Amino acid sequence: MTATQQTPVTAVPVEKPLDKNRRVHRLTGRDRVVIALMIGIPTLIEAILVWFPAIASIILSFGRWNGVGAFSKIQWIGTVNYQDVFNVDPNFWPAVRHNLIWLAFLAFIASPAGMFLAVLLDRELPGSKIMQSIFFLPVMFSLALVGVIWQLIFSPDQGLINGVFGTHVDWFGNPNINLWAALIAASWKHIGYIMVLYLAGLKGVDPSLREAAAIDGATSRQTFFRVVFPAMKPINIVIVVITVIEALRAFDIVFIINKGTNGLQLLATMIYTNSGAAARVGYASALAVILLVIALVPIISYLTQAFKEEKR
Repeated sequence: MTATQQTPVTAVPVEKPLDKNRRVHRLTGRDRVVIALMIGIPTLIEAILVWFPAIASIILSFGRWNGVGAFSKIQWIGTVNYQDVFNVDPNFWPAVRHNLIWLAFLAFIASPAGMFLAVLLDRELPGSKIMQSIFFLPVMFSLALVGVIWQLIFSPDQGLINGVFGTHVDWFGNPNINLWAALIAASWKHIGYIMVLYLAGLKGVDPSLREAAAIDGATSRQTFFRVVFPAMKPINIVIVVITVIEALRAFDIVFIINKGTNGLQLLATMIYTNSGAAARVGYASALAVILLVIALVPIISYLTQAFKEEKR
């Protein structure tokens, strides 16, 4: 006769129901301190380096001060600086026109050229990796170095262009053409930067979108402009903002060429000249505020339109 063995029954722990009146504390005091430091320190740095100078520039734009001595020496003159900028300064309106030409050139020529290169290199043609490196190389140069390089290329006596074509054109000295020569030099770097951004955007587009468009009989051009380009909307927003900022803060190249004079007046060089050598801090602050407003108008307009379309 065999004895029947019974397996022991293990007790299953029963979860206690949560007390509704009991508060769940997920963050300890140490966690809160760490979060406060992670948020507070960058906010403080941004306030000191960005917001304080911006607000100080707006306030100083209503005063006359040479930048030396106590703040009590500031003479508050209301909107006189702005009146002088718009009505008296002969360099202001040429500088605005040059900045707008700079913006249009980058927006309608340099940026599309970078996008075109990105589309070609995205097709994985032979040698595309080498071409990416070649086009991206100028991005690693500072604009000051780009200006020096193109000074050698555009040199009227021993420059590359005059040597190839057998001409004696003073590309940077002639006020009728030096702006366009500077734009070509600036675009040399801008195209490579835009190419890299669009190339990253193209790699992130879902391949099924292209396949669906091909099944529907769309051509390569229709696929890009009606499917791929709208799918890269975040990249497009970044590139619009970068292009506007690059155009309005243009300074290095023209300062290397002729310090922003003789046909190369820009708002950034006027700000530097008035705040430095001329010691007109209030006047330079008024120019900086005007430049800030000009920069914000296209960026806010584009972002507002983009977000409206996204909500639809």
